[in-house]
Parts: sequence; C-alpha cells; structure tokens
Amino acid sequence: MDRIQSKQQYEDLINREGLTVIKYDATWCPDCKTLDKFMPDIVSKHPDKEFYALDVEQLEDVASHNEVRGIPSLLVYQNGVKLAHLHSKYAKTPNQISEYLETLESKN
Repeated sequence: MDRIQSKQQYEDLINREGLTVIKYDATWCPDCKTLDKFMPDIVSKHPDKEFYALDVEQLEDVASHNEVRGIPSLLVYQNGVKLAHLHSKYAKTPNQISEYLETLESKN
C-alpha cells in the first residue's frame, strides 16, 4: 500500500472517479501495525478500489479536516467526496474491515 506524501497527492487521489480507500495511521500505533498484517489480504479481495496509507502526524491538516480522531481509521472517497468513515474502534479485525467494505459496495 503506497503512502500519501503530500496534501496535493491526497487531493489528486480523492478526486478520482473510482473508490479510493485511505488508511489513516501513525508509526507509533500498535493497532495500526496489527491492521497492516491483514490489509494485503483485504486489498487483494477488493481490486475495484485503490488503497493508500496516510500518516496523521505528517499530514495533520488532512486528518483534522476529515475528522480523524482515532487510528487506524479507514475513509473512502470518490469524486472528491468522503463516502464513508470507519472509526478506529471498528477497524481492528479483518472481519470488521471486510464488512465495512462490503456494506459500502452494496450502497454503490
């Protein structure tokens, strides 16, 4: 999963026509490291989405603008609009992530 390095890169990615999933995390976060262990499997099951990671400490203004209050959090964007936000307390297991993404698919 590629890392977003700048606000401009973030803007470019969220303005895509397809679904962009961004994992908000931090290097010191143990739950984020646990999530990283099973994210490759999740990504492979959702080839219709683009997945990226964003360090909340590197891009604090982006995290604040998106009301990311806990990490890890998964946010989904399309055409510049935030479609969904999976808050940190619900982003801890593969099942929680899968259910979140499947629910999102049924809405589209």
